[in-house]
Amino acid sequence: MSYLEELIQWLGVNWDPEMTLREWWKILAKSGWSQPLWPLEWYGKGLSRGEANEVRRTIREFGAVTGPPGFATGMAGPTLLVHGTDEQKSRFLPGIADGSDAYCQLFSEPNAGSDLASLQCRAERDGETWVLNGQKVWTSRGRIANKAMLVARTDFNVAKHAGISYFFIEMDQPGVELRPLKEMTGRSFFNEVFLTDARVHDSDLIGGEGNGWLVANTNLSFERALSGGGEAASSAEPGAIAGNLGRRAGDFSSVGSEPSSKKETTSSRLIGLARKLGRNGDDLVRDGVCRLYTLERLIELNSRRARDLSEVGQEFPGQPNCAKMAENNAFRLSRELIFSILGPLGALHSYGEGDTSIDDDFDIKGLGELVELGLFASGPPIYGGTDQIQRNILGERVLGLPREPSVDKGVPFRDLARN
Repeated sequence: MSYLEELIQWLGVNWDPEMTLREWWKILAKSGWSQPLWPLEWYGKGLSRGEANEVRRTIREFGAVTGPPGFATGMAGPTLLVHGTDEQKSRFLPGIADGSDAYCQLFSEPNAGSDLASLQCRAERDGETWVLNGQKVWTSRGRIANKAMLVARTDFNVAKHAGISYFFIEMDQPGVELRPLKEMTGRSFFNEVFLTDARVHDSDLIGGEGNGWLVANTNLSFERALSGGGEAASSAEPGAIAGNLGRRAGDFSSVGSEPSSKKETTSSRLIGLARKLGRNGDDLVRDGVCRLYTLERLIELNSRRARDLSEVGQEFPGQPNCAKMAENNAFRLSRELIFSILGPLGALHSYGEGDTSIDDDFDIKGLGELVELGLFASGPPIYGGTDQIQRNILGERVLGLPREPSVDKGVPFRDLARN
């Protein structure tokens, strides 16, 4: 029996749309089908990336709900599998696999974005715990996270890359203050987090003291891989704060939903919009839509190429970085086209989460959503690493080019000039 036949047989016995999402995700996690890419001994099936994508596709086509999405399963779990101890894996992986825990990422700081190694958030040992003080910013999904991946400086007397450590911390504790950042879309996708004498136990230090830069880079590589394509996971946000765990699992089923390969692309939406507003004869609009369509197809084909290679145990060097830059370009081009086609209508936005009233006012389906997409398009090319960072990674780690000269190499962090 093939693994997919085994899965279908298992789903026939276990899937019940009337159970709660919490109940379903626990059953799915216990079986190993929640995160089939993970090792057999750690709540997975030990499958390849391509096989794991097939598992997700099969679960969706069956009409059931795939495993939890987000930073927990996409970054925290995979990073822990690489750098965590068996004791840490035993404690953290079950809550990640069954959606009980939701994670956010406390990496960037006001003065340490592109140069993350310049971070100044400090962790000072106090017996068996560490005391945390500092500020983080651009924290996605912070409002629904009960745990966080945190990098902090544990040694100011060594070079900046050497004095960093990586922790899993509890967000719901005294000394952790989260402030939503209101964006021009009207939403608060990003947040800033202030740490004032917050605490984390030494047993939650991942990878060992001073090895945080290595662990963080593993974490970031998984983050970029999220941009590299693959079968989508469930749309239900994990964790108790999001409020989905007590809902009916069948409410998140993909039965009747459009296959991912046939979902409407941004370019196809803009073609319809241009026709409706009489802009489809504009040469600049036509050229832009053609370029966007071509870019979308290239992204799709390169993602398929990476999946096919993974199925035979090979990889496409630098593919996540290339995918991230391609998607960055697609966002920029989409923004340019949206506001070019809409003209004055592009200035209209309700600035309310989920408010579609302007769609009816102007008889343009998806108008508010398109304007929001255009406004938000500045964000994705920055978070997860700018194009400049991706090019540096490709040049140094894939092409083997020499690093740029650095004046701070080997200099203790406390001796570096900083604001």
